[in-house]
Amino acid sequence: MRDDFPRHLAKELDAADPLADLRDRFVIADDDLIYLDGNSLGRLPAATPAHLDRLVRQGWGDGLVRSWPTWIEWSRRIGDRLAAHALGARPGEVVVSDSTSVNLYKLAAAALDAAGDRRTVLVDAEDFPTDRYVLEGLAAARGLTLRLLPSDLDEGLRLDELRAALDGDVALVVLSAVAYRSGALLDMAAVNAAARQVGATVLWDLSHAVGAVPIELAATGADLAVGCTYKYLNGGPGAPAFLYVRRELQSRLRQPIQGWFGRRDQFGMGPGYDPAPDLDRFLVGTPSILALAPLDPALDVLAEAGIERVRAKGRRLGELIVTLADAWLTPYGFRVASPRGADRRGSHVCLHHPEALRISRALAEAGVVGDYRAPDRLRLGPAPLYTRYVDVWDALDRLRDLAERRGWERVPGGPSRVT
Repeated sequence: MRDDFPRHLAKELDAADPLADLRDRFVIADDDLIYLDGNSLGRLPAATPAHLDRLVRQGWGDGLVRSWPTWIEWSRRIGDRLAAHALGARPGEVVVSDSTSVNLYKLAAAALDAAGDRRTVLVDAEDFPTDRYVLEGLAAARGLTLRLLPSDLDEGLRLDELRAALDGDVALVVLSAVAYRSGALLDMAAVNAAARQVGATVLWDLSHAVGAVPIELAATGADLAVGCTYKYLNGGPGAPAFLYVRRELQSRLRQPIQGWFGRRDQFGMGPGYDPAPDLDRFLVGTPSILALAPLDPALDVLAEAGIERVRAKGRRLGELIVTLADAWLTPYGFRVASPRGADRRGSHVCLHHPEALRISRALAEAGVVGDYRAPDRLRLGPAPLYTRYVDVWDALDRLRDLAERRGWERVPGGPSRVT
């Protein structure tokens, strides 16, 4: 028992948790395993296997091609559910398709093509790699200038740094609402307003925010956004991503991948590409129905919880990590590598330690699954829909035990494909 923050206090928080019953809506195969990687891959909703079984046996097995009149609307229908329950967008502004990287490419290219003679693209120097790589390629192909905004590894991008970089030559700004490494949370409304003052477009990556923090795309004046659905949304490994285009922009932007699902009168099979007049123009090819399907049962749970309650619990779980890390782990060389204020952080917390990679591996052997991010960060991502306060307590307790006996020293520190 840790006398400075006894375990029964975490149990009391669980007893008072209004979301506690939702844990039963997920598959928990091993009660001894503490899963703190919901910011990488969410747990399996308990309703998903039966939902997929019905789709496979009835929709595909019995219905065959006759099921397509229903399936063909799923990208838009599920997009509208995301808009309502997770993104604060209007119907007809969100569609589920492709991957986050592909959607980022589509929307970034469309925005740059519409930007006239502006020649500069801004991106956070510490943003998720795929965002930076996509923009590198687009800038090189168009002869544009890609500027990397300096960003603190722990605290994230400062708004004054962004404002200083904004001028009349900036065509596009690409930022993550929640930083993938530190969890630093940006003020979307303030960023959108600053960019709009100089006539620049902002494209948001919401991958580490959606399903964890309230997002109000319409209210904050957002123009474009993308994000994945397999983290806090629990859509399954490799689940399709989403993209958002503000309604007023849809007819003005033309995305670069001219597939048949984005054409007006799709089944007219016309000789040339005539883009659909609305959000459909941002679709490309035939969607994977089996990949789309798990989003329905996953969104059922999120809708029941309500994103505001999810956020409230996520803040408290993060605060507990910070409190216990300060009390238990500081003597062993750990420090919090995320913003300390809950208002400035999403739902995951990073801890810095020079041996973070080996610690992450040793911790997994001790039954706590988090992950590692360079440089030297142990990332802990409790998911409010199914993570308990006692899970956080036990995880930090096991981490302290590992630190006390330097249990990582026997674990190899070499490279691996997945960290």
